Amino acid sequence: MSVKVLILEDNPVARSFLCRVVRESFSDAIAITEAGDLETARRHIGPLSAVREPVDPFKLILVDLELPDGNGMELLAELVKYPATKIVTTLYSDDDHLFPALQCGADGYLLKEDRFEVLVEELQKIVRGQPPLSPAIARRLLTHFRQGGGLGGSENPPLAPNSGFQSSRPMPLGRGAPLDHERLTPRESEVLTYLSKGFTIKEIANLMGIKWFTVNDHIKSIYKKLNVSSRAEAAVLASKQGLV
Repeated sequence: MSVKVLILEDNPVARSFLCRVVRESFSDAIAITEAGDLETARRHIGPLSAVREPVDPFKLILVDLELPDGNGMELLAELVKYPATKIVTTLYSDDDHLFPALQCGADGYLLKEDRFEVLVEELQKIVRGQPPLSPAIARRLLTHFRQGGGLGGSENPPLAPNSGFQSSRPMPLGRGAPLDHERLTPRESEVLTYLSKGFTIKEIANLMGIKWFTVNDHIKSIYKKLNVSSRAEAAVLASKQGLV
């Protein structure tokens, strides 16, 4: 079964370039859907429901920011609970675009001006559970937080380490924090066992005979249910609770 990818980009040349980047980045069979504006992207995504999971959703969405009928951040905000990895692909590296995009739920931020091989390498980080960030963006974020900056007054940094880079980061486990570990599905429990043993997302996918995007979905669900934000926290809690 093909992994569904949506590329939202109004420039046909840039869109073709990003299609090549995506196909080069992953060994899975890829089914790419292209959209040149927000209206077309929303039509492809379909109606969003707060109570029902979408059927056969896109697993990866690349979002340009400046579009003919609006700003890509509008779509990011609408998709905050949509089960896909959402990556901004843009020419803008300034704070006025970077930090609002992260606040709107972007799971990564890539600059289209980067070399082809750099973009491929960054997208491949998704398989390793790392956020795709152009080198210039990674340096900008590091400088920003070293200087004591934040995201609009939020105390939580935008990146969840080793987490598959989820959009809505769960709060760190604290005293009295509610746990939903009894609701882990058998598949999630199996993924958690492998995580605790140090296997990578790609290795877990091979062991379980499933797509790495599916493993990523399981990890996000595990983090949410266990109220943690990294594989280290998940492994420690799983051991303490006798889950593995």
